Amino acid sequence: MKHPKLAGLVLAVALCHGAPLFAQDALAPIAAQVSAAVAPKTVLSAMEKVADWQLANPSRHRPDDWTQAVGYTGMMALANISGDRKYRDAMVAMGEKNGWKLGPNHYHADDHIVGQTYAELYLQLREPKMIDAMRAHFDDILANPREGTLEFTVKGNQDRWSWCDALFMAPPAWLRLWAATGDQRYFDLAVNHWWRTSDYLYDKEEHLYYRDSNYFGRKEANGRKVFWSRGNGWVMGGLVRMLQYIPAGHPARARFEQQYREMSARILELQQEDGLWRASLLDPATYPMKESSGSGLYTYALAWGVNQGLLDRAQYEPAVRKAWSALVANVDADGKLTHVQPIGLAPKVFDSSLTEVYGVGAFLLAGSEMYRMAVLEKAKPQEIRVSNRSPALRGDELAEAKLQRGVATPVVMDAATSAILNSQVIGDRILFPVNLAAGETHRYLVLSADRLAAMPRADVRTHARFVPERLDDFAWESDRIAHRTYGPAIIKDPKEQLVSSGIDVWVKRVRTPVLDKWYAAGNYHKDNGEGMDYYHVGSTRGCGGSTIYKDGKFHSSRNFESWKVLADGPLRSVFELRFPAWDAAGRKVSEIKRMSIDAGSNFTRVESRFTASGKAALPVAVGIVQRQGEGQYASDAAAGWMSYWEPQHGEDGATGCAVILPKGAVFANAEQHYLALGHAAPGKPFIYYFGAAWSKGGDYADGAAWEKGVRAFAERLKTPLAVETP
Repeated sequence: MKHPKLAGLVLAVALCHGAPLFAQDALAPIAAQVSAAVAPKTVLSAMEKVADWQLANPSRHRPDDWTQAVGYTGMMALANISGDRKYRDAMVAMGEKNGWKLGPNHYHADDHIVGQTYAELYLQLREPKMIDAMRAHFDDILANPREGTLEFTVKGNQDRWSWCDALFMAPPAWLRLWAATGDQRYFDLAVNHWWRTSDYLYDKEEHLYYRDSNYFGRKEANGRKVFWSRGNGWVMGGLVRMLQYIPAGHPARARFEQQYREMSARILELQQEDGLWRASLLDPATYPMKESSGSGLYTYALAWGVNQGLLDRAQYEPAVRKAWSALVANVDADGKLTHVQPIGLAPKVFDSSLTEVYGVGAFLLAGSEMYRMAVLEKAKPQEIRVSNRSPALRGDELAEAKLQRGVATPVVMDAATSAILNSQVIGDRILFPVNLAAGETHRYLVLSADRLAAMPRADVRTHARFVPERLDDFAWESDRIAHRTYGPAIIKDPKEQLVSSGIDVWVKRVRTPVLDKWYAAGNYHKDNGEGMDYYHVGSTRGCGGSTIYKDGKFHSSRNFESWKVLADGPLRSVFELRFPAWDAAGRKVSEIKRMSIDAGSNFTRVESRFTASGKAALPVAVGIVQRQGEGQYASDAAAGWMSYWEPQHGEDGATGCAVILPKGAVFANAEQHYLALGHAAPGKPFIYYFGAAWSKGGDYADGAAWEKGVRAFAERLKTPLAVETP
């Protein structure tokens, strides 16, 4: 039974915990309805309604097929703005089902598009497995390229991007992998091969793309050239998805912007009176049916340009709003998107009730930009520009900016997309994750959460807490590593009687919090798939514990006596530990350590302040305990770092430890410890970093990789991200 259309109907819509609630008649329930109004709640409601229908009525295409993968791109756009985690969860489940592999046709662009979603998930969740197979796949293509003509009748031509649809499918996947890895080869291939295809298929007079070489010279019934709507929609969507990742100011960007503007102007001219575009752009009379998929892609592309300031708002925004209204009119009451042109060469007539998952993807992409348009309407967000002035990728690093006054519950939007980013406010500062190529500057917008229809749930990536149920431990973690140190109760415990201010290491193979779960289970000395505690600290300095070091001897504090949590995630955890006074070679010394750990980092920052009798500087050593057997040690005095990759610990793997004194260090070897030596003036901050990694953690498989990572982190400290708030 065909559902009635709800064109032009505007309803009040409320959202509760990210789920849409629809108005009901006072006498009898009415079917859930979809509004075409361009307001945050109504746009998000329409998107979720369509997405929910698609999830409940899954496509029968292969799960790594291009049809499905276009749907995934839209589902990710929705996941980045919705308050309901189920949309991203569905994408993660899809990736797991696919084994994070691309489609089976090695060179075919259609089988690369699913990688766009893998890479976007990786950039959020940082699970290496999400891009490992994709990277191996693309590396093989780079090693064994397919060259030759793009003539569509030549056998094997689809091993190259010889049809215009390919520009939506493949190059944005290659560009996203470049963003994730910093490997310039992926960027270069995406850009170079885009223009090979463009030079072959782009009509510079019409500013439109032929579908493939078979259409050169063909004419429509009205004598015009043949340019298919959805094919050019793929190109327009592809241009947007390239421009979202090509850095501002990059030499390659200007040409993409030029083509984008040219095509946008032409597409605007070809919009029909009802707000949609017909299957044939230059002969709409022969193809009179309304069509949702190509129209969705144009709405997405043009709305993005208006939101970016690349297109004149006065000229384009009315057309975009008209297109969105027409698209929403093609949504049935139950959320089914209709009027989607089926797969085929040139359907003049098709069943208007038809849907396809790629049409849903286009609708959701369009909705994401309409949502952003509505959120930013009459808003004055704070703009933040973050620059990477180093020669290396700065991935999964936190930027920190001072907030403007008067912003209630601030949130961060990525200016290149509609995505609402994970963020955290500490005092008058806001923190959020960035991923910046070498030399890249990226824009972010801070606005009040009350402008949003829903708030995406934060990924908790750091945690710190006092653990009284386990002998007064204090434990902390990031999504990479976990640590603990010992409180007063363990000293009096009859079994332990441990006096130690050393740093313990808990190794992790998952990017999610584990401390609370492991403490509750009480079996963290065995790896159950998440990691474990096999590191032995005892009364040593462990991995990054400090001591007063004089005359070749340690004069270490006892266990901490009190604690204070200053911030507990989701992106940064900060806490203080107070150590009682002790005798340090004849001087009475006490210490407060302020420690912090960031999402994406293997390192903890330590700011120690000592109180001591006398004004002379205190000789401080930060240590890493040595293990029996052959490990790998390296140091750089000028850069202030030392790293140690321990001998293999049976089947458990190996642990790497490191210490960095940013102002430089002298290194020593004493009491079976590697030491980094410095001096702390009483009452002044003594700053250092310590970090750890695991061979099974997914980031550092061996000592060479760990040493490289330590060196890179030390270099980051010397070249911090530049943050501007113009």
